[in-house]
Amino acid sequence: MTTAQRGVGLNAAISIAFSKYAVFSGRASRSEYWWFALFSGLCSLVAAFIGAMLGRLINSFLDLILFVVFFLPSLSVAVRRLHDTNRSGWWWWICLVPAIGAIVLIIFLVLEPVDEGNRFN
Repeated sequence: MTTAQRGVGLNAAISIAFSKYAVFSGRASRSEYWWFALFSGLCSLVAAFIGAMLGRLINSFLDLILFVVFFLPSLSVAVRRLHDTNRSGWWWWICLVPAIGAIVLIIFLVLEPVDEGNRFN
């Protein structure tokens, strides 16, 4: 069983995403992607709460820190997740299409993995 085929927990997903923060090859399981997405979303909520309590300057600073910390790992795990569905990582760019692009990307990210004939290892 490959890493993409078995589920991982929250701690493993965070560890994998940060250890492969700039690795755009290979595959990522649904659980790996969605646990990391949940973690980054929760960190954003905590930062927004702290920023709201401490002021606009702190909020802007926390937003910048979160962007620097999470952008590359989030992008790479999304590309690896697209590979798991037998799609090129270039499909990530569809999220830039207004209105429908983000919906299409989310649909791709929740699809079942493709094992038979997958071009990505």
